[in-house]
Amino acid sequence: MLARFLSEYSFIHDSHYMYTRDQDQATNAEDVLFDMFKNEETGLLSVGKFLAALRITGLRKNDPRLQEFSDLLKKEHAKTGGHEGISHETQKLDREQFRSIINPNIVLISRAFRHQFIIPDWAGFTKHIEDFYWKCKTNTEGKVASYIPQLARMNPEYWGVSVCTIDGQRFSIGDTLIPFTLQSCSKPLTYAIALDRLGQEVVHQYVGQEPSGRNFNELVLDYNKKPHNPMINAGAILICSLLKTLVKPEMGLAEKFDFTMDYFKRLAGGENLGFNNAVFLSEREAADRNYALGFYMREHNCYPDKTNLREIMDFYFQCCAMEANCETMSVMAATLANGGICPITEEKVLKPDSVRDVLSLMHSCGMYDYSGQFAFKVGIPAKSGVSGSLLVVIPNVMGICMWSPPLDPLGNSCRGVQFCEELVREFNFHRYDNLKHATNKKDPRRHKYETKGLSIVNLLFSAASGDVTAMRRHRLSGMDMTLSDYDGRTALHLAASEGHLDCVEFLIEQCGVLHNPKDRWGKRPVDEAETFGHMQVVEYLNNYALAYKTELENKQNECVDDNDSCSKTAETAVQSPLP
Repeated sequence: MLARFLSEYSFIHDSHYMYTRDQDQATNAEDVLFDMFKNEETGLLSVGKFLAALRITGLRKNDPRLQEFSDLLKKEHAKTGGHEGISHETQKLDREQFRSIINPNIVLISRAFRHQFIIPDWAGFTKHIEDFYWKCKTNTEGKVASYIPQLARMNPEYWGVSVCTIDGQRFSIGDTLIPFTLQSCSKPLTYAIALDRLGQEVVHQYVGQEPSGRNFNELVLDYNKKPHNPMINAGAILICSLLKTLVKPEMGLAEKFDFTMDYFKRLAGGENLGFNNAVFLSEREAADRNYALGFYMREHNCYPDKTNLREIMDFYFQCCAMEANCETMSVMAATLANGGICPITEEKVLKPDSVRDVLSLMHSCGMYDYSGQFAFKVGIPAKSGVSGSLLVVIPNVMGICMWSPPLDPLGNSCRGVQFCEELVREFNFHRYDNLKHATNKKDPRRHKYETKGLSIVNLLFSAASGDVTAMRRHRLSGMDMTLSDYDGRTALHLAASEGHLDCVEFLIEQCGVLHNPKDRWGKRPVDEAETFGHMQVVEYLNNYALAYKTELENKQNECVDDNDSCSKTAETAVQSPLP
């Protein structure tokens, strides 16, 4: 009877960690996070230190998805006597306070610290972005656009890059908070709204889908007497006519402007978006070519019925004169990368089919007369504007906005184009890069320690060096803490042999690993501790083994009177924490 019980108990206990791991992660994530960041002396967690670590994963403290977490932090600060003018980030929280504050957003935060976002090693990836930024900053080629007087006043030294992934990871460097007008970067956005509201069939009755092979403002239509595509001036003017005349036709020009601005803000997750009236007026005054395009299309009956050309032209100039910064535009690009769902608000702004069509034309027509070469060299959907902005979308990964006013002869930002080339030279983001065999490029979507072998090395190194914080991260990420090397040596063996009592306690008490695994030579962790003279570890392991044996005997005695319930009792025993 005892032999059968011990056999069943041993089997169940050996599989206990794997059996309950997912459940433990869900229920213990708050505790693991608290233990990762608490001060060992005071036992309290510094809010500032925690938020700094969260930022390293790519999440910002002002992320709309963390609003509840932020509000609860401020309430706790006020409740515990926080003074006005002193930041709530200076707080020190105990375990219960931390649990209650983090609980509403624990899923998102635990995903961040488990490295489960699209770019797991965010710090490593952004280091490359910084390198590209500084390399491109030395580029002094190009001239600031001068055909619109207001744009000619821009400082050619301005240079900013912002990144936003589909999981809402954010990074910015340079002049990313200085506003600039969208200009042609508004064209894919207005096209997306038209597709979303009217459908592909209606929109493409009026505008084509082919690269023009001509200048973006040339007085020319395709063989069907339609604008070639929505990314050139004629096509964008016609898209504005569809939005004005067919989408909510009862709206006046002012209401339609607000309607479009609201769409843009939703694409940007509520980030800063404005309107530059000076640029609008300047653009309207210098719009002879655009008016010529407008009248030329009216001559060929390109517009829907009841179109007011003056209102349409004003609406087009207003869309171009909307003002944003790199940070805002990067979220818009990320919304396109995420199939129309804004990453930081999780609102479905556009239909996936509409976004697909927008990206297709950005890929083939988004870079003026450089579109073909850009598609060949860089292979990423993009749209440039004469203000120096460059909107880049890496589908299912991230959106990037670059801004630098000096333009090349084709109207694209010199630094922006160079940055894109550097990006695809380092990473396999080109649409036709082979993800499996492009060995000369990095894939930031892959985990740094993706194979089991590397996971073992990482875990055992943490145990041998006594890095209990790293071991908590491994556990939080879902790693099997019982992994062993070729010789059967586990993390517990190494922690015991090096005398790291805190690691030994963590592995046994919080991770539930067996206290007496044997390596290929039959040695247990307690044997390793004795060999190297770590008597505190020896004492702890012997006491735990004694408690373990006592618990077994007690459960065995309970089973003697009821053979049928023996297995069930054993299972209940191992699912309860041992002393």
